[in-house]
Amino acid sequence: MILREWLAAEPFTLTLSSGFFSFFAHTGMLSALEEDNLLPQRLTGSSAGALVASCWAAGMSTSDLKAVLFKLKRQDFWDPGFGWGLLKGQKFKAILKDILPVERFEECRAELSLSAYDIKSKSTIIINSGELIPAIYASCAIPFLFQPIHYNGYRLLDGGIKDRPALADVRNDERVFYHHIVSVSPWRKKGAKALEVPARANMTTLQLFDLPRSGPTKLDVGPQAFEAAYKATKRALGREVGDDAKIALAV
Repeated sequence: MILREWLAAEPFTLTLSSGFFSFFAHTGMLSALEEDNLLPQRLTGSSAGALVASCWAAGMSTSDLKAVLFKLKRQDFWDPGFGWGLLKGQKFKAILKDILPVERFEECRAELSLSAYDIKSKSTIIINSGELIPAIYASCAIPFLFQPIHYNGYRLLDGGIKDRPALADVRNDERVFYHHIVSVSPWRKKGAKALEVPARANMTTLQLFDLPRSGPTKLDVGPQAFEAAYKATKRALGREVGDDAKIALAV
């Protein structure tokens, strides 16, 4: 069975991993699915994956999100201030308020769960109800770049700290399509567990290698990452889903 057939056969949950500024690649991948009407009934995400999952679940098309991302400039979200992180995050929240069609999880067109990291308990917190903007911010609050957010009694940071694959709220009986961002972060140790693709029953994984790497000072690379992920995913849709349920492609 090829990937396109696997996705079309039954409802599935789309799970988007964390990855530094990888929202371009996630959007490119999701654009390829949307083009073929291979749409998830549920989404989970950590960090950059949380941003894309939330925007789509809230009602944005991938073309809408692409237009926002391709115009993004550093000054649009760059608001340094005193605190446990370089950026206050107010500009980031303002962007979300401007682009999101709905304000709450309960208004989304698909079920959505986001992972965040609680500083006090050093554990993953799942957010799947209430206001979207603080939840998205919490999941995207990269340590030292964004300041933590106080949310429902927690002090939260980036969901990828403890739940890089965003699988913490995925039930055992769910059929999962997992987009794994292959990390090239210099601060990740070679062979670190966070870099591994989790082994899980009933999950098919897409890994795209050699994606162009974007960042706060390299946003111009983002469109390249989008296009590379889009084209690679289109190729992947015609690939066989093997016994290991992993499709790995160089872009």
